[in-house]
Amino acid sequence: MKKIRERLKKIPPLKIAVIAYKALRSKYRFAKKCAMFFNFLGDYQKYKKLPKNNNFPLKIADLYPRFFDKTTTTGLDPIYFYQDTWCARKIFENKPAHHYDVGSKVDLIGTISQFVPTTMIDIRPLEVTLPELSFVKGSTLDLPFKDGEVSSLSSICVIEHIGLGRYGDMLDQFGSEKAAKELSRVLARGGSLYISVPIDSENKVYFNAHRAFTRNYALELFDGLKLEEEKYIYGNTIYDAYDPRKGFGTGLYHFKKT
Repeated sequence: MKKIRERLKKIPPLKIAVIAYKALRSKYRFAKKCAMFFNFLGDYQKYKKLPKNNNFPLKIADLYPRFFDKTTTTGLDPIYFYQDTWCARKIFENKPAHHYDVGSKVDLIGTISQFVPTTMIDIRPLEVTLPELSFVKGSTLDLPFKDGEVSSLSSICVIEHIGLGRYGDMLDQFGSEKAAKELSRVLARGGSLYISVPIDSENKVYFNAHRAFTRNYALELFDGLKLEEEKYIYGNTIYDAYDPRKGFGTGLYHFKKT
């Protein structure tokens, strides 16, 4: 099959047809899809007419179109941008001997591990390796640690999903409450816990994506821990205060166990 695919790639009309199909099946409106496709072909023709670099032969079979990267601004998700940079900064500032994370985005954990030895806990195996990054299979509802064993702990954009089945976990209407209790259990005296959750003007469940919490309920989940810092992401801006009038956003919380 691989040999057949490679042969088919070398047939120019077929290759162009596949490129057109990829453009047309995108999320954009039909007019924009067509514009993207013809813009790509126009750039290709212009590139062909430039002085030839024989070190890099231009072949139809090797065309690899990227229709959606020609933008006027840098594309990003502001929620992940702000919460990941916030969490990394807090950990770097506190300089723990070892950091533990439960279920956060692996890109964030990989970066943190380059500065602090890090252990990632998740129900799904980690299929990459780094010298300072270790993996332990475990559930947010049953962490493989003794009471008060972990002094630096994060769980970014995680507990709002627990119990909704989105990632293969068991359905449970109290999943977020149980996860918060378990994270608090393993946190050591004087230890830091970094959390982010969706926030809104009232508690909501957007089944099966996530739940959203009011500020009061988010803090109630970690009753018994001391709030060291809170930040809120609304749109493309990060704020110091919760504002229910702004509607849906993301809350970032640094707790300590006293």
